[in-house]
Order: sequence, then C-alpha cells, then structure tokens
Amino acid sequence: MDIKVVLSNKDTAYIIRNLFPLFLHDLSEFDGTLPNEHGILEPAPVQTLVEQGEIFKNRWETPNVFFPFLIFVDGRPAGFDLIATQPYAPSSIDYFVHDFFLLHPYRGKGIGEWAATEVFKKFHGRWEVHVQLNNLRAQAFWRKTIAKYISGQFQEEIGRTPLYADDMVIFRFNNREAAP
Repeated sequence: MDIKVVLSNKDTAYIIRNLFPLFLHDLSEFDGTLPNEHGILEPAPVQTLVEQGEIFKNRWETPNVFFPFLIFVDGRPAGFDLIATQPYAPSSIDYFVHDFFLLHPYRGKGIGEWAATEVFKKFHGRWEVHVQLNNLRAQAFWRKTIAKYISGQFQEEIGRTPLYADDMVIFRFNNREAAP
C-alpha cells in the first residue's frame, strides 16, 4: 500500500471540496447537524455543494495560516488533514487539527495514524486536537495516535474552547523538541 500526504493547493482544492460533504455527514452522527432547506449539511443557506465549497476557500488563500493536506492511498484520494494556525487556532497553541477525515474503506488499517503522524512531523510546536464527547472512535484514534507519536507525553481533558460551544475532549502535546 502506497500512502502519501501532500499539501493541497488551488489546483487540487477540488478534491478536498469533493470529500468535505462526506466528512460533514460523518460528523452529523455526533453533532446532530441537519441539512439546510436545500439538502446541504451546512447552516448557511447555500443551495449547492459548489457554493458550500466557496465558504472555506480561504484555506488555499491564506498561506502559513491553513495547511490543507490530502491523504492518498495507491494514488487515490483517501482523506484530508486540515491544519490551522493563528487566528484560526486556540491562542495558546501553534497548530490545531482543524479537520481530519478518512474515507471508510481506509479506516482501521493504520493509514490515518500514519498520515496524522507525518503531518505532526512537518510542524514543531504546541498542538491541539478537539473531539466531540460522543465520538468515542475518534477519541480512541487520537489517544492512540498521539500517545504513540509523542511517547505518551500528552494531556487529555474535557473542556470548552473558543472554537466550539460544547465541551470537547481536548488533546494537547508539544513536539517542539521532536526530531525532524
């Protein structure tokens, strides 16, 4: 299996835009989001998936703020890992896993762990990952992935952040001293 993590650009942004509705559908199981009046899982009154994609186009227009990584397996898009920095991250950290998604056929095979770790290695500093309280599978994934990557040197707590209205499981770690 050939796994690659590649920084997306404006030419490949459409791949993340194609995968994003699937990500939102997965999250709706945990956050209860319902489709808007046009059938789009989006609180904004957008009528098409193209319009929805325009909402987050800033991920490709703000270099050194957003880092939208694509995950490929055997040359096919398998998911994405969207990393944010200030001002789209909590003020006390350097890097924030804003969105992470892996298509169902690729889950449970070590692909997500490998991809997340590769992205962690690209940026050294203080990190946070937020997971919904009722998303036990994601909590287990991040707990295992971060613990293995940082040799168990991480913090986990339940709390609120300025980014979310509800309590979240918050994973924090610092890889500033990690080898490149």
